[in-house]
Amino acid sequence: MYAVIEACGKQYKVSKGDVVFFEKLEAEEGKTVKFDNVILVSEEGKISVGTPYVKGAKVEGKVIAHGKGKKIIVFKYKAKKNYRRKQGHRQPYTKVEITSIKLTAEKAEKVEEKKTTAKKEA
Repeated sequence: MYAVIEACGKQYKVSKGDVVFFEKLEAEEGKTVKFDNVILVSEEGKISVGTPYVKGAKVEGKVIAHGKGKKIIVFKYKAKKNYRRKQGHRQPYTKVEITSIKLTAEKAEKVEEKKTTAKKEA
């Protein structure tokens, strides 16, 4: 089972047990974070796609740590004008372990109904 979620302006494909690096989230270490913007959920080959989000689907994760990424150098330069600016940047991140992917009871029942009707027809 996996899901595609939208967080921090980006889309992430996650499954249970994955460790994902998000841009800095306002949550303390050890706390639970919920992601409601679930775009797609795949469960045992059955795919639920939202318009734009899957209703009732939630992804939960546990905040492991906060930190900063590797330093990158931002260098601005204009030829023949003696203009040079050097600046470093370290992007802050939040390390999150995905603990669960949940669908609502209605969605789960519909998926089960489709499975049973597909088996009866075959």
